[in-house]
Amino acid sequence: MERRRLFALLASASILAAGPTLAAPKLPMGELPQLPPIRREAQITYVDRTGQVIGVRGGRFAPPVDIARLPAHVTAAFVSIEDRRFWEHEGFDPRGIARAVVVAATDGRASQGASTITQQLARNLYLSQDRTIERKATELVYAIQLERTYSKKQILGLYLSRVYFGSGAYGLEAAAQRYFNKPAAKLTIMESAMLAGVLKSPVNYHPVEEADANRARARLVLDAMVDTGAITPAQRAQAWATTPKVWKTAPNGAAQYFLDWVDADARKIVGNPKQDLVIETTLDAAFERSAETAARRGAATAPQLQAAVVAMDGAGRVRAMVGGTDHAKAPYNRAASAKRQAGSAWKPFVYLTALEQGWSPDNPVVDEAVTIANWSPQNYDEGFQGQISLERAVASSANTVAARLADMVGRQNVAMTARRLGVQSAVNTDPAMALGTSLVTPLEMTTAYAVFANGGSKVQPYGIERVRTAGGKVIYQRAPHVWTPVVANPALSNMNRMLRSVITSGTGTRAAVPGQDVAGKTGTTSDYKDAWFCGYTGGLAACTWLGRDDNAPMGRITGGGAPAVMWQSVMSAGVKRLPVQAIPAGRPAPCAAARRHHSGQRPHPARRPRGRRPRGLTSLSL
Repeated sequence: MERRRLFALLASASILAAGPTLAAPKLPMGELPQLPPIRREAQITYVDRTGQVIGVRGGRFAPPVDIARLPAHVTAAFVSIEDRRFWEHEGFDPRGIARAVVVAATDGRASQGASTITQQLARNLYLSQDRTIERKATELVYAIQLERTYSKKQILGLYLSRVYFGSGAYGLEAAAQRYFNKPAAKLTIMESAMLAGVLKSPVNYHPVEEADANRARARLVLDAMVDTGAITPAQRAQAWATTPKVWKTAPNGAAQYFLDWVDADARKIVGNPKQDLVIETTLDAAFERSAETAARRGAATAPQLQAAVVAMDGAGRVRAMVGGTDHAKAPYNRAASAKRQAGSAWKPFVYLTALEQGWSPDNPVVDEAVTIANWSPQNYDEGFQGQISLERAVASSANTVAARLADMVGRQNVAMTARRLGVQSAVNTDPAMALGTSLVTPLEMTTAYAVFANGGSKVQPYGIERVRTAGGKVIYQRAPHVWTPVVANPALSNMNRMLRSVITSGTGTRAAVPGQDVAGKTGTTSDYKDAWFCGYTGGLAACTWLGRDDNAPMGRITGGGAPAVMWQSVMSAGVKRLPVQAIPAGRPAPCAAARRHHSGQRPHPARRPRGRRPRGLTSLSL
C-alpha cells in the first residue's frame, strides 16, 4: 500500500508538470470533465423552546458553512494546518506535492500527504478513498474544476460541512455542538485548534477519548496559525493557557429519546422533505439535561438499573423526556414505549373515582385484612393501621383500603377514570388492578397527572409546535390548545388535598420541593420490579421510574426512595425553567343537586338516612 501511494504521488507530480489541462485517464486530451452534481439529502434540524439545536435527522451532511459568519480564527485554524496556501493556489499545491515526493523518495515511503483542501473536498464529494493513480489524477482534475466553478469561501464552506470529526459529527457545526455545546460561530481560538487537529485522524486525536493527543495536536495547529500570521504569539500563549470544557457525552444525548418519539409525528407532517426544515419543539434543553442527570443518579443506586423521566406542562407540552441512562448504548425509549406496572402510583384513579361518587378525604375507613375473590392484598409493612381517614389511607399507601374501595366504586369505573385522564393502554379489572397491575408507560402516567396540574382539563401530550423552512417560511403551526374539563370539583380539590399529604406526611416526603405547592404519589410493585414517583405542581407534572429491562427485582427500592429523590431534583429544576404556580383549584363546584342531576352520581353513604346500609358494604368493613 505504501508503494502504491508513492506511485500515486509521483503520477500526480507528472500530471502537474504537464499542466492542469491534462486529462484524467480515459478522457480526451485537453478536456476536463464536468463536475458531477453535488448531492445532499435534506436535513431536519430540531430546536428546543429557546431555539437551541437539540438534534438533526435526515441527511448526513449539513448545508455549506457560511464562512462570513465565522470568526477569522476558526477558518484560519483549518487552513493553517491542512492547507496553508489555500487562498493562493488553484486547487493543487505544486510545492506541497514536490515536498511529499522528495520525502517519499528519501524515506522509501509516503510519510507526508499532499492533498489541498480543494482536493480533499473533491474526494469527499465525488470519489472513493481508494489510493490509486487513477483516483488521484481524477481528484486533481476535479479540484481544478471546483476552483473554476466556486469561490474560495464557497469551497471552504463546503469542505467544513463535510469533514468528519468523530462521534458521528459530520461538519464543523455538528462538531462544535457535540464537543463544546455551542455554535461554530462562538468557538474560541483553542477550541478551533482542537477541532482542526481532529481531522488528521478522528480516532487518534479524538477530543474525549484521546484528550492528551488532541491537545498536543492543537498546539501544532496554534503554531501553524502563528506561522501564517493568523494569530500573534501572545494570542497563542493565551489560547494555550485555556482548558475548554469538552463534553464527554453529547450534550443533547438525552434529547435523542425525545426526538425518537417526536420524529414519527414530524414525518406525518412533512413526509420525506426535499428541502432543509427546522422543527420547533416543546422540549427545554436545559431542563432535559437536569432530568438526565437525575435519571443517571437514580439508576446508580443499584446494578443494571434503567431510568425514565417525563415532564409535561398543563397544556400537554413535553418539556423533558429521558428514556434511559445512555441513548448511544441503549436507545430503547422507556419513557414512551416501556409498559410497566405502576404500583401505587395508580391509586389516584381509584380515589378520584370514589371522590366523584361522593366520598370525602375525611371519611373513616379501616385498614385491616381483606380478601376479595380469593385475593388478599398486603400492605408494604405487612401491618394494619385500623380506622383511619381516606386521606391518611392515601398518604400511607394502604393497599387494603385501595383494594376495598375499588371493589366498592367499581373497578370498571376506575378503568374509565384512568382512560378519561389519558391512559391509553389496556386496563385490567381484576381485584389487583387497584394496586397498579395494569401495564402503562411513564408518558401515559404523566399525561394523567398533568390533568391535576392544570385544574382538571384533558391533556394530549405533544412535542412539535411549529415547522418552518430554513428561510423562515412556516409550513405547520400547532392549533391553540382547547381546554376541555374532565375532572370537576369538589373531587379535584379533594384529590389535590390528599396527594399533597403524600408529600407532607406520607410515603413521598423525599419529593418535597421547598417553597413549592406540590402533590404526588409513590409507586412500588411486587418484588420491587418497578419503582415510581408521579406528581405535579401548578402547570407542571412529572413522573420518574426505575427498573430493570429484564424485569428482575431491584432489591428494596421503593417509590419513596430513589424515584422520589429523582422527582424532587427534576421538579426543582423545572420550576426554575418554566412558568409554574400553586396547584389550581379548578372550576367551582356545582351545587349538590345539580351535580347529581348532571352526573348521575349517588350521594356519599354517610349522607344517607341513618339505619340504611349503603349498597356494596355488605361484606366490607369501611
